[in-house]
Amino acid sequence: MTGSDSSGYEGFTAEERAAMKEHAQEQKKAARRGSRADKAAAALKDVLAKIAEMPEPDRTMAERIHAVVTATAPSLAPKLWYGMPAYALDGKVVCFFQGAAKFKSRYSTLGFSDEAKLDDGPMWAAGFALTEVTPEVEARITDLVKRSVG
Repeated sequence: MTGSDSSGYEGFTAEERAAMKEHAQEQKKAARRGSRADKAAAALKDVLAKIAEMPEPDRTMAERIHAVVTATAPSLAPKLWYGMPAYALDGKVVCFFQGAAKFKSRYSTLGFSDEAKLDDGPMWAAGFALTEVTPEVEARITDLVKRSVG
């Protein structure tokens, strides 16, 4: 884009650039790890550490989502994805949590990749805004995660 473009596009935000750098570091770190079991244990440790670093209320929501996802779909492996907790099947991210503080947004997000089996006709939701995780929200997350893994 040129400086005379009136779209207002100024490139990636500082938060977006930081997320891309985190993703590159995650990839390098994962490549250096040993056995599959070592990688899984280290990835879980990384996810839990990242959740512990989050400010409230993101931390509480991420903790609840982590508990729901891992209990509902033990086949999903926790991993970091762009510096946020994600859950993968055979190495491919199926769902992820993005805290509001990460990109200075007004709500956190529970998102699903195209690997998730949530298809529902010609149009379906792939991201959900979260302001808190209530028992009703947990039930809905449980349903979505079950459906996402088939």
